Amino acid sequence: MDTLRELSAGRGTIDGVTSTASTVERAFGAALYDDTDTGLDTGASLLAADAAADAELARRGEDFIATAWRRGWQPADVVRLVRRELDEAHACLAAALIRAQAGRDRARGRRWAAQLEALPQGAARGADRFTHATTVLELYRLLLRLPALEPLEDEPGRAPAPAASRMLTRIRALLAKAEATGYPEEAEALSAKAQELMARHSVDEALLAARAPAPDAPGACRIGIEPPYEHAKAVLLDAVAGANHCRAVWNEALGFSTVVGFEADLEAVELLHTSLLVQATHAMTRAEAAQRAGGRKRTKTFRQSFLAAYAHRVGDRLATAAGTQATEDLLPVLATRAIAVTGRLERMFPQTTTTRLRGVTDAAGWAEGAAAADRAQVENRHRLP
Repeated sequence: MDTLRELSAGRGTIDGVTSTASTVERAFGAALYDDTDTGLDTGASLLAADAAADAELARRGEDFIATAWRRGWQPADVVRLVRRELDEAHACLAAALIRAQAGRDRARGRRWAAQLEALPQGAARGADRFTHATTVLELYRLLLRLPALEPLEDEPGRAPAPAASRMLTRIRALLAKAEATGYPEEAEALSAKAQELMARHSVDEALLAARAPAPDAPGACRIGIEPPYEHAKAVLLDAVAGANHCRAVWNEALGFSTVVGFEADLEAVELLHTSLLVQATHAMTRAEAAQRAGGRKRTKTFRQSFLAAYAHRVGDRLATAAGTQATEDLLPVLATRAIAVTGRLERMFPQTTTTRLRGVTDAAGWAEGAAAADRAQVENRHRLP
């Protein structure tokens, strides 16, 4: 009993293993491999009673994070899943572990660094030691069970990602204005202009790559598809990706799509998809208000149908805007890049399936969504000189 008391207080050793490690091991044995609340409470009680085990507990968390990287996860992926499965306290704790682990991690590139900068801030500790220990163990349970993902690391020979250009800065400014304006026609016109600039930027990048002695290879990124109405949002991302010479594969279970393409095009997809989602939400809110004024209640099928129609029509509009930039002499370059993108996608995802969009049954929602996407005029685009 004396030995046990010493161990629980954080003192002494057993066969060379420190007491703090023993506390953490016993807590893990009770909580991480047992899905019951009883096991979680037992593990949290052990940790709460041994303050000397805190450093070892944090070190183990950093090890879980490093293991997630080896399984193909990235910082934004982990935080997104934690928020999806747990809550903000767990997300703040995960962010703290990621930042701590980054201090002893290798350099991983610009996109990874941007994800580190975007990590949530805030206190990760709970109101008391037991609450905090419970949060830690719940997070570690999730991290322990992360499946392996397709790696997004640069392929051999791929050129490093360039810094953001002045063109992308202009595009961001246009999309910010589109999101901020209260006038639907202006928002859609600004988005159409942004897509035109994106298409021109993509063409410029393609021409530079074609003239370079060692053109870069396509890369990949993950974009979250958040509930509700994930199917319609995934269709919208697929339309944006296709219009920008990329391909998207949706992982419904984990709540993200992997987009494959050349770096400039990936930037365009991330920017435009986010902006269009914001604008679609604003347009849908206005359409619902009009429906309610007419005596109709909001329905899930209205929103699902609205977003499905919006994604469908926006896809057509973006494809038209992108097509105005593809001159005859550029088509072979774009075809070569399309083959490279398809090759990378098939190596990452040798088996994919198609899914049908469900819940599109509301005629009013479809009509309103199509009208919202049709407000912008995309004809009369100027070709590149």
